[in-house]
Amino acid sequence: QEKSSRLSAALFGEDCEISHDQLYELLKYAALGKCHNATQPSWCRIYHQSHLAGVVVIVLHEMSQLHFYKFYLQFKHLRKVFRHRFALTPSGNFLASLYGEGANLKPQNTAQGLTSTSSECIPKSSDLQCDPIIRKYGDKKRGLTSYTLTLEEQKKNYYPIKGSPGCKGYMYTECDQQRTDSSPLFGLDCEMCLTAKGNEVTRVSLVDAQGQCLLNELVKPESTVVNYRTRFSGITKKMLLPVKTRLSDIQTRLKKMLPHDAVLVGHSLNADLQALEVSILLRVFLPALWKEIQCEKKLGHDPAEDARAALELAQFFIEQGPAKVAELNLEMLLTTEKLAEVPQNKAVLQPQGCRAQKQLNEPPHLSKPCFLDCLQVTGQKPLLLGRREMDSSGLCQSNPSTSNKQILQRALEDVPLSTFSIIQFSLGPEYIASHLLAGLYEKVRSKLGDMLTIYAGPFEENFCLKAVKKEFGRCGPIQSLTVVTETYQPYVCIQYEVLEAAQLAVESLNGTEVAGSCIKVQRPITAAMLDCDLWIKELELDAENEGVIYVAGLKESLTEADLQEEFSQLKDLETLFLPKDLQSGKHRNCCFLKFQKSQSALDALEVINGWTVKGSRLRSRNALASGHLWRWIWQMNHSTGKQGGNILYEKMEQLSDSEQDLRKKVKKLDHHIKKLYRSLQNNTLCIVLFPGAN
Repeated sequence: QEKSSRLSAALFGEDCEISHDQLYELLKYAALGKCHNATQPSWCRIYHQSHLAGVVVIVLHEMSQLHFYKFYLQFKHLRKVFRHRFALTPSGNFLASLYGEGANLKPQNTAQGLTSTSSECIPKSSDLQCDPIIRKYGDKKRGLTSYTLTLEEQKKNYYPIKGSPGCKGYMYTECDQQRTDSSPLFGLDCEMCLTAKGNEVTRVSLVDAQGQCLLNELVKPESTVVNYRTRFSGITKKMLLPVKTRLSDIQTRLKKMLPHDAVLVGHSLNADLQALEVSILLRVFLPALWKEIQCEKKLGHDPAEDARAALELAQFFIEQGPAKVAELNLEMLLTTEKLAEVPQNKAVLQPQGCRAQKQLNEPPHLSKPCFLDCLQVTGQKPLLLGRREMDSSGLCQSNPSTSNKQILQRALEDVPLSTFSIIQFSLGPEYIASHLLAGLYEKVRSKLGDMLTIYAGPFEENFCLKAVKKEFGRCGPIQSLTVVTETYQPYVCIQYEVLEAAQLAVESLNGTEVAGSCIKVQRPITAAMLDCDLWIKELELDAENEGVIYVAGLKESLTEADLQEEFSQLKDLETLFLPKDLQSGKHRNCCFLKFQKSQSALDALEVINGWTVKGSRLRSRNALASGHLWRWIWQMNHSTGKQGGNILYEKMEQLSDSEQDLRKKVKKLDHHIKKLYRSLQNNTLCIVLFPGAN
């Protein structure tokens, strides 16, 4: 049976907050896995990481969790599909550490270099000993043959070997002579287009040890081209029209050019050789030093330049030794300052290998480290689209004018070609004005406050308030209770701490007798509450609440262990969450139960309603806010003052107009996410970030 990768993170309530470092743990392990010394995240688990088809991070600029709940109904796809929801604790510029946006990134002192703190770091010898280069080759200089792959390593990395499965019909180069430390090095690089057959070579470059280009040919693919991938390959339809050279011609020329003891150098060389359909017995050198190439603003790659750069790095590796290379790699990941100022429009081509005009002991210029840099060090080619984009050289460039629709179209084409993608959509800077955000916050706060509030009555003049509090308290924890005296007969206003309690009170106590009176239970009647029933319905269908039920009426003296024992007989029970006051730490008189199957949750509802636990009669219903929303409501209830300060009422009309525009934009964004999500391969980890305005 085929294994599928999956994420397990069954966290509720107060656990639904993670740090940027924890998000890094997830991204790092998902992107790199054990083969690059990444470890499982400390707060969740990815099963079968090697089966992940890719990682896609969608960034919604100018949006925060405030926008998610203000336009909850418009985020129809997002809330029904993405079942894990977390608040990110305030920190430095997370996007800067992700793809280099901003100027003050200071990474943490770690060999992996994928988390950020505020302290500067200098490589230490102890750090170098953990470097995979040092662990594999030691720290002493060696000859060429010490760095070539063995036959077993080539097989493990899917190099085409004569007689191997899948290599039938491949051209055999006859490069089978014993290698020595003086064997000639050659740099090889290919560009490919997507055809009806799959990836086919459309350009091949070969350079010798002196950097001279021996071969730089366009190749006519056998099948019809369906995507030229011009932004990456530099190949256009017009370029290939007059081309007569076929793959077989290139194979023949390579066979004549390569001596029998040749050693090939390249980036993703295994993929290039597979595309060339060349079967080899030669061993290949894989450079481990990262370097910026092709920084000039131009379309596509120059394979000759890529081949030359890989060759120069290999020569630098041999000349300087593993210790120097490991040190430079670590500096690249840790240093916050560039070793030398390099104009963005200039290529960095140091060291220059055997060229006389350059010194081999000159290190390459290093960019500010970010997550995408780290991925490129490991040989991956990440994709960055939107406000910031990655050019053909791997550098980030500003691109503020691209529309969300254009970004979506490019993402649909390019995401399948990358194992790690960052797609950025944007509301626009006009929607981050402080008075607009303050207005949105007050509207959300007011609406959630009304949804947590119920009015009950009428009661007799001398009714027992204690009896009312006891009866309504069985629905869940009460935030406040006040008597309304403006009416002919007294009513009671109750604000609960959780949405489920208020809804349970409306459903179970409306029309019943409480404190000697037959009462009506209802929510406040305001314009914002006209769609309250729709909100309740959609919250029940929210992916975060799937298979989760709310249980009230518990004695506060009951511990989590007591409840685990009481509910152990329920089928498929996976997790129990006992809410507590985040300030006092005291447990509330309610809990959430998560089941492995939705049907088991429905069955449990029938069993629990009316169930008595240690003298307490239980009430239950489907969960409405078991996870992230539970924590957010708690924070809003316990925040002091109003977040945005006083709102100027003369601007409320402007806010209303902006809100209408926002509603339309959010609906379109949700549609974009839906379209992109549905285009992803199975086993793709997809993360949506709401980074906020600040």
